[in-house]
Amino acid sequence: MNGTNVSSHVLERLTEEWDALTPEAQKAARYVLENPNDVGVSTVREIAEAANVKPNTFVRMARQVGFEGYEDFRAPFREAIRKGAVSFPDRARWLQDIRKSGDLGGLYADMVEGAIRNLEETFAGIDADTLKAAAEAIWSSRQVFTLGVGVNNANARNFTYLASTGMVQFHAIPREGSTPTDDLAWADKRDVLIAMSMRPYRAEVVAAIEVAREQGLTIIGLSDSPASPIIRAADHGFVVAVDTPQFFPSSVSTIALLETLLSFVIAVASDEIVDRVEQFHRRRHQLGIYMEEPE
Repeated sequence: MNGTNVSSHVLERLTEEWDALTPEAQKAARYVLENPNDVGVSTVREIAEAANVKPNTFVRMARQVGFEGYEDFRAPFREAIRKGAVSFPDRARWLQDIRKSGDLGGLYADMVEGAIRNLEETFAGIDADTLKAAAEAIWSSRQVFTLGVGVNNANARNFTYLASTGMVQFHAIPREGSTPTDDLAWADKRDVLIAMSMRPYRAEVVAAIEVAREQGLTIIGLSDSPASPIIRAADHGFVVAVDTPQFFPSSVSTIALLETLLSFVIAVASDEIVDRVEQFHRRRHQLGIYMEEPE
């Protein structure tokens, strides 16, 4: 078993033993799970300081998961570093290893390879200036309507949810019991429509874009081809790669692009947005919506 597999086994043991750990040991385990690359290069004092626990807590945690002490616990992580496994692996070799990992190894490798390739192809075809222009159109608008049907309805709602933590007047459409064209009834040139659809293109999305153009909205389109009616009708068009070995189109690139677009909106926005996002999350802490982690 190589160093990477052994260190991964240690992380699995930590999750399996989680409920049996003391609250302090859970803090130590959480740090390891979230920062596994630090283990192989840190002394027990260094990692304890980073995790804000006592060194003895790390020793007890290591014993809890079957090691004699921290040095024994750290050994697999040091071995992974020695073998160069802590950096992102050579893709071809990595995917080859995955394919050999069992009956579903080939499918797993194909899905991983497809997801990475989709991201690379998508972002290789988009530059920062294009994203900035779309972000500025969003920020300067009165309202933003995000339109997706089928799987893209969830993607549209996710984008709208994230945006609503700092901005108002974001609407995911179609609303329940409505149609996209009805939802745009009172929209005009002060507003933005973000529309997305991949082959086979949804007729209601194309129809909504036509209505939006007639009403003067700025249109941001996401689709899988430069020839797509969504891209051709858009003021700001973004081609996303959606290929997958399975029968359903991949949403990986769509979600990544929407998250990036939103980050650009926040970057071009006023400082007020940062304050509003902080206030939104502070309110959630005050209302007990978030589970507080022990300090």
